[in-house]
Amino acid sequence: MTTDESEALDAFEHLGLTSYEAKVFIALQRLGSGTARDVARTTDVPRSQVYSVAESLAEHGLLDVQQASPIRYRPVNIEDARTILRDRFEREQDRAFEFVDQVSEEVADEETQEDIWTVRGRDRIDDRTVDLLSSADERLVFATRLPELFTDAIGRVLEEQARAGVETIAVSRTETVCDRFTELEGVSVESPTRPHTDDHRSGRIAIVDDDGILLSVVDDAGEETAIWSSESLFATVLIQLIEANQHVR
Repeated sequence: MTTDESEALDAFEHLGLTSYEAKVFIALQRLGSGTARDVARTTDVPRSQVYSVAESLAEHGLLDVQQASPIRYRPVNIEDARTILRDRFEREQDRAFEFVDQVSEEVADEETQEDIWTVRGRDRIDDRTVDLLSSADERLVFATRLPELFTDAIGRVLEEQARAGVETIAVSRTETVCDRFTELEGVSVESPTRPHTDDHRSGRIAIVDDDGILLSVVDDAGEETAIWSSESLFATVLIQLIEANQHVR
């Protein structure tokens, strides 16, 4: 793909140069070296502005200044310029995300522990389930009646947690799902003690350490929606109600 000068100027600006800096840098690459007058003749940068722009580029390490009369400017080679701009971009990126991380931590500190979140879509719920199960320290329960909601990634995290000493329980009333559960090393497989015959909308449930829960439903079109909460009173109470009803313990 061929890039024209306009696209190149836009790209340099995205890398942190001003419009004038990008134009002067490209002009000097074209000239090889030149004076402010030379640069002004090949760009729309006023000659009076070339001096300050060139000084800024020199400070960035993108061109050399020859103290002659008149002053001449010579750009650094392309590879050196590429390295300088890449390092500058990465520094600015680090500065930006350092601030964002700080802000995120402040918000997290201010959040209450009663947050209830909704997640929609099979892939996102898969990821959230894996993340939640991975956070268990002492005990976890995973249950589903639908084979498609028991993914390989969930199976792996169940085995990993079991090997790590976490009490790991898998529950299903579906024979094919139970068969897959039994293949997992260290995982206890159980059937609901009070199975419901009208739970055709139930999706999956993950319970973690008595204070983390994900519960999903599947609509008639096969779309899955889940709620989840972690380290909250809501999660603790809901888990108690579910386990009292199902006698999971």
